[in-house]
Amino acid sequence: MATTQSGSFLSRRPWLISLVCVIALSIWLGLGVLKAEEAPPQKKEQTIPLARVVYQEFTAKNIEKKIDLYGRTAPDRTAKLGAEIAGKIIKLNVKKGDSVKAGQAIAQIDKGDLNIQLERAQAMLNVRQQEFNASKSLKSRGLQGEVAYSTAAANLTEAKAMVSAARLALRNTTVTAPFTGIVDHLSIELGDFVGIGDPVATLIDLETLVIEADVSERHIQKLTTNQSSKIRFIGGEEVTGTLRYISRVSSVSTNTFPIEIAVPNPNQRIPAGVSAEVELALDQQMAIKITPAMLALDETGNLGVKTLKNNRVDFVPIQLVKAEQDGVWLTGLGDTSDIIVLGQGFVRHGDEVDAISVDEANQIAEQQ
Repeated sequence: MATTQSGSFLSRRPWLISLVCVIALSIWLGLGVLKAEEAPPQKKEQTIPLARVVYQEFTAKNIEKKIDLYGRTAPDRTAKLGAEIAGKIIKLNVKKGDSVKAGQAIAQIDKGDLNIQLERAQAMLNVRQQEFNASKSLKSRGLQGEVAYSTAAANLTEAKAMVSAARLALRNTTVTAPFTGIVDHLSIELGDFVGIGDPVATLIDLETLVIEADVSERHIQKLTTNQSSKIRFIGGEEVTGTLRYISRVSSVSTNTFPIEIAVPNPNQRIPAGVSAEVELALDQQMAIKITPAMLALDETGNLGVKTLKNNRVDFVPIQLVKAEQDGVWLTGLGDTSDIIVLGQGFVRHGDEVDAISVDEANQIAEQQ
């Protein structure tokens, strides 16, 4: 009965139900705000410590920039001897590989009737000489005209030329060495018939060796004739040579310039065709020497070193001047440079770092 009366009371007053719902919702929201205020604050982000690197100060020195080339030895002179008169080879005075002196006979060509031709030319010369003397005497007394005198003079000149030609032909029957050298090749055998211009022998001069090499267009203008160079042969022997020739025209296929370096070769010990390394000085530059372990590459593949500026990493591209067994010489780093020698592999260009010098690092290591 009481329940029926309560329901009847609420049905007559529906606003009481809405009021109760609003109060209950307000209490629930208030509890949520209190819980949010009581929630613990979020932790701050932890800071990442700076990478530690070790640097060393380097000072540039004035050194010679050098280039290394590869070449081959060649004879100082090469002569291809040919027959200057046709005839049969009746004597060979040398063998292939023999050493000869300047003017030494290499081969003898049959003289044939050249001796008789010389005698005939000399006899004709005597006749022409007498005719000229008589014509000259008559002309001086006014008994002979100018035309007859000129004819006698021309006949005398022709006779002298015939004698000279006969003597030259006789001299050319002997093939001689034009300079001291080695008979590198013989093109004839005893009994061969040779014509004018046919090859007889090849003579080479090895008293001075020539190193033939090629220089790129970047370096050719920095070379000068008569400058010294270091030569290193394949067997390890080192000598000093002189740059004697620089071509002024480049090769079309390689765009390089041929050069020649003269090297003394006593007793002709070193043969032609041997490989050789050539070291040539270009100019003097300020460079810093470091170990190859300090070199690094940037994101694009450029070779350089990582230096320190205001506690930040600075990648500096460099150029190699020369390489030695204990290090390399580099340009592009200025007169002095603080180069990162330890930890450079873990930092990049622009990174801020915790840097200490090599001396400070050594002190820390001793204390530990």
